Amino acid sequence: MKIKNITIIHGPNLNLLGQREPNHYGNLTLDDIDDALSKEANKLNLDIDFYQSNSESEIVNRIQSLKSDFIIINPAAYTHSSVAIRDALAAMEIPFIEVHISNVFSREDFRKQSFFSDIAVGVISGLGTEGYFAALNFVAKLNK
Repeated sequence: MKIKNITIIHGPNLNLLGQREPNHYGNLTLDDIDDALSKEANKLNLDIDFYQSNSESEIVNRIQSLKSDFIIINPAAYTHSSVAIRDALAAMEIPFIEVHISNVFSREDFRKQSFFSDIAVGVISGLGTEGYFAALNFVAKLNK
């Protein structure tokens, strides 16, 4: 399968990047990250679409409407609680990578449980915003 269209889904509170807990999430804004990812995707000859929502139901609706070949998702706080998002990802059968900016395994115990990891192609955690680029480059290599 040739991968051309990728959707990046940012979960709750990621719209606050750049101002929220910079010790965990860095100083870049979500727009900074998306702009840099757009440039990287262009170099890799990939079409990329971005979506951010604080609403579980909106994320589920978006996943159900996707025509993408691949998803990169940072479910954020929904990582540890959303059966609905997990079920939407499983139902759509679009391969995905789960990304976390912070190292969820070095934080509170409840953050160590993911509802997505076992159905993901892979999980990237703790690389800061570079995790998104690692995921994007991995997807590009699937085309070779």
